[in-house]
Formats: sequence, structure tokens, C-alpha cells
Amino acid sequence: MSLWLLAGWMVLAFALLAYSAGWLVRGAVAMAHRLRVPPLVVGLAVVSLGTTAPELAVSVGAAWRGQAEMALGNAVGSIIYDDGLALALAALLASGPVAVERAVLRSSTALLLGAYAAAYVFCLDGVLGRREGAVLVLAYAGYLFYSAFRERARRRAQVAAPEAVAAAFGAVRPLSWGRIALLFGGGLAGVTAGSDWVVRAALALAVRLQVPAVVVALAAVALGTSVPEVATCALAARRGQGGLAVGNILGADILNICWIAGASAVVHPLRVDLKVTHFMFPAMMAIAGAMLVPMAWGGRLTRPHGVVLLSLLLVYLGFLVRFG
Repeated sequence: MSLWLLAGWMVLAFALLAYSAGWLVRGAVAMAHRLRVPPLVVGLAVVSLGTTAPELAVSVGAAWRGQAEMALGNAVGSIIYDDGLALALAALLASGPVAVERAVLRSSTALLLGAYAAAYVFCLDGVLGRREGAVLVLAYAGYLFYSAFRERARRRAQVAAPEAVAAAFGAVRPLSWGRIALLFGGGLAGVTAGSDWVVRAALALAVRLQVPAVVVALAAVALGTSVPEVATCALAARRGQGGLAVGNILGADILNICWIAGASAVVHPLRVDLKVTHFMFPAMMAIAGAMLVPMAWGGRLTRPHGVVLLSLLLVYLGFLVRFG
């Protein structure tokens, strides 16, 4: 198959992923609206679960096929694109500085940095095993319970109320349970099929270009599966819901490292070359640190902050080309 046909195949697969993930997001938001889910859970879990569905499907599918470096590379690369591209666009497209609730940021930052460090240490022996993956998954589950408990105790809208989330995505009117089930079912089917296409196309593209599969995962696959987060952040920022964009990215980052990488390792132990590990984890932690530290210090996300994140992403891509 020619290079152009492979590229077209991958683009179509990403389009199916993005469209199907959109159905999942709409279903998740509608369900949160009907059940009156606590606001923090909506911003950090419900929307993030929908927008990270492509990453989960692709990484678990790759792990199932024994493509460990693609599975982990997609999860780590998606974090890099979420922070360096999606959040950068949110900062650049917002009408002004985006205020960040420091209480949310503190708890999210603690889990993020701890999970990044733990995953890095877990991979230093060349494999992210099933038990280590289970630890990451349990850490995310514990964080959700903690967040829901704190929200109920404090009764403070810290990220975005369900109504604000619905308004940001145009889903103002409550949907019927049948419609919600249709959105979830159709979205799940599309994401599953699209992820299988992405993995097949990525493997073929790596062979055609004669580059390691992990490079394709870090550069192309991670970008494609991050499209929902990029679109979500851009849309939310343009509609004055910058806080939702920040909450979505924080939630997506937690999901990528704890849920997606962890679940992939549970499905199949992820054996990764140490050279790859020592490249992608420091790159991820550097960009994530550049995202978190200024927000924690100033309590807001600004346009200069967005320029810095976008610049770091370009530097990362330059090193990735050399790495391949």
C-alpha cells in the first residue's frame, strides 16, 4: 500500500474516532445533567472520560496486539499534546486570562506528579506490569471517590456546573434515556472500530517509513487521538468556558497516565525499551511542569503561558524527529 493511501486510511480512522467520541461526550454530558452529578466530577471525570475514549481504545487495542511501545507511547504522547497543544489553544483563544480554582489544581497536581513519577519508576526495569498497571488504575479510582466526597462536603462549584458544561457543548435540553443509550452505544462502536483501524494503519506506516512504531505513536497516533481534547478546549475557550477546558485537560492527563496506561498494562504487560522510556517520560514531565507551575503560582492561564506551551511542543517534536 502506498504512503498516501496509508495516510488517508489513518485520517479516516481518526475522523471516525473523533466523531464517535463526540457522541460519547454528548451522552456523558446529558447523563450528568439528568443525574445532577457533582460539578467537579463533570469537569474532571465525565467529559474527560468521553474525550479520552480514543486514547483508551487505541492503547488497549495496541497492548492486546502486543504493541507495548505504541500503547504506552500513545498515552504519554497524548498528555504532551493535551498540555502543549490543547491547553495552549485554550489560553490563546480565550477572551482573557482563565481563572483556575487553586483547590482543584492542588489536588490534581499532587496526583498528576505522583502518577508521572510512579509510572516512570515502574518502567525503569523495562516493563509496566499488570500489578503496576492495577496500582495506577486504583489510584485514579481513589481520586474520583475523593473528589466526589470533597465536592459533596463543600458544595462548591469548582470547575463547571452541569448546566455550564451543557451550554458549552450546545446540549442545553435534557435528552431521554433512550437517546443517551443510543449516543453511548453508537459512540462506543465507532471508537472501537476506529481504534482498530488506527493501530493497523500506524503499524503499516511504521514499516513503510522504516521508523520504530513508538515514534509513529508519539507523533501521529497521539496527535490523532488527542483531537477530541483539542476540539473541546478550543470550543470551550471560544464560548467563555475556559475553566472547563482546564478541568478537562487535567482530567484527561490523569486518565491517560492512570487509567489508559494502567488498563493497557493490565490487559498485557507493556515492555518498553529503556531508551524510549528515558526520552518520552522526561519530555512529558517537562511540558506538564510548564503547564502546572505557572497556573499554581498565578492562579490563572494566560496567553503568554499558551505561547510557552506551544513552543515547548515544537521543541519536543524536533527532538522526536531526531530520536526516530
